[in-house]
Amino acid sequence: MTTLTPTPGGTTVRPGPPSATAGRRPPRQGGTVLAVPALVWYLVFMVGPMIAIFVVAALHWPGMLQPVSFAGLGNVRTVLDDPVFRDAVRNTAVQLAVALPVMIVCSYMLGYYVAQQPPGHRVIRYLLFIPGLISTPAKAMVFYAALSPDGLANGALEAVGLGSLADAWLASPSTALACLIALDVWAGIGFTAVLFAARLGSVPDELGEAAQLDGAGHWRTMWLIHFPVIRDYVGVVTMLQFLWTLFGSAQHVLLLTQGGPGSSSTTLSFLVYQKAFIAADLGYSQTVGVILFLAGLVGLLAIRRAFRQNY
Repeated sequence: MTTLTPTPGGTTVRPGPPSATAGRRPPRQGGTVLAVPALVWYLVFMVGPMIAIFVVAALHWPGMLQPVSFAGLGNVRTVLDDPVFRDAVRNTAVQLAVALPVMIVCSYMLGYYVAQQPPGHRVIRYLLFIPGLISTPAKAMVFYAALSPDGLANGALEAVGLGSLADAWLASPSTALACLIALDVWAGIGFTAVLFAARLGSVPDELGEAAQLDGAGHWRTMWLIHFPVIRDYVGVVTMLQFLWTLFGSAQHVLLLTQGGPGSSSTTLSFLVYQKAFIAADLGYSQTVGVILFLAGLVGLLAIRRAFRQNY
């Protein structure tokens, strides 16, 4: 019902349609001010150190209290000519090529199983979190107890009559890196599986039910129905695990093998620590840090491109 409004002249005015902006609140201008502390924090503690890496990489700095001189590209030539650096590149490439696919594939399959809500699935979720709740030194001690010459692994081999296969796993050039990769996978697979289970739980049940009505089993449903739906999420999780493996392996190397025997288990992230805090060669260390940063950036872009949605 339209109400006619009389005017002083005796005429009536028909009200027009309500304005599109009627009832809307004016935009608030305080959001930018609230973001200033976080922006300052990011610039000081994130962007600042990243710029410092490139600056220190161009310096000859033989220690924190030693005189500093400009080295230019001298550190780059020193790093590229160093056989230890080449071993670190190879070890890091092997570590990523083995640990990342194994972790993502196994975590996805385990997460799919948990998302189906089998009996005791709530308890399974808690158990999968256990490696994430254990501190890194404790994880290293667990693996050291299992892989030391008189540890659980060699004891189990001797118990089943395979004592000839016993080895000093962490002290052997052929197995030290493999032990570190196993630790990376064990430490990350459970937490990643819980992330996948949470994402798969939001996929409509009708998709899986329709696939099973068409005769698809769990294997085909898992890889041909659910995986394409969460493909972008798989890419995000893969990027996170890529960064953790690339930059976080130094602590495992430090606690278990110290990069040895020789340089058979030295990774790029551990080489940054070793040259900075043990050899006191900050220019060399940050040059490797720059290479590590560029490798991480290229890896993230490649993973993002590989897992982007096709629609």
